[in-house]
Amino acid sequence: MTGQAPLRRPLCFMTGSLTFAVVLAACVLMTAATAQDSLPNYSAIIASPDRTDADLQTDKRRDPAKLLAFTAARPGMKVLDMGAGGGYSTELMARAVAPSGVVYGQNPSDLGERAKMRFEGRLKAPAGKNIVSLVRPFDDPVPSDVHDLDLITFLFFYHDTTYMTVDRAEMNRKLYAVLKPGGFLVIADHSARAGDGASVGKTFHRIEESALRREVEAVGFKLVAEGDFWRHPEDPRDFSIQPPSGRAVDEFVLKFQKSM
Repeated sequence: MTGQAPLRRPLCFMTGSLTFAVVLAACVLMTAATAQDSLPNYSAIIASPDRTDADLQTDKRRDPAKLLAFTAARPGMKVLDMGAGGGYSTELMARAVAPSGVVYGQNPSDLGERAKMRFEGRLKAPAGKNIVSLVRPFDDPVPSDVHDLDLITFLFFYHDTTYMTVDRAEMNRKLYAVLKPGGFLVIADHSARAGDGASVGKTFHRIEESALRREVEAVGFKLVAEGDFWRHPEDPRDFSIQPPSGRAVDEFVLKFQKSM
């Protein structure tokens, strides 16, 4: 005996299998808690006093807090919003990733004038200072200097690419390539009937969920979550969603991930 105190190993270096499992579980929980703490207050974002009356009206049918929570958008992220249109969702994402994040809003060159003016107006407002406009085709959506994105959103526009001059396989390959490993792609669209596939994009403005999923997974994406917050099982899916009829429309939300 030398009188020295026994050597105490740090907890992380204990070798017992049970101890290791407990420590590992604790580390995972701590990591998850830290990630959750870093999420912004989505309700506060939606309640921002500088949001437009038009956007507040859209909120009533979109309930955007659920979408933001599903995407887990947070400050510092690099995001691509495909088919940004007038920029309703683009601006919400920009607010969520501010002040250090950026949102690229992609639109084709033939975007309608009304939507174009609304999007350009957002770029001039304080909430749009971290939005970058990309006027590019769907199957070549970003320039070469845009890469390692954390998140891509593609909301209610994928079905339109089925009747446009778009190479969807190339589009999906490009989306996969510009995400960083482990990055996410969130797609929402209007549900078509079983068997409709991609054939009713122009007539009903819908796409069959399973058909879209097959196309996206074919380039390497893995489905990791599904959102049911816009589901309406009573929808017969046999009518066009444009112009709006006031009838309930079943809408699916899918989250895909790029391999690590």
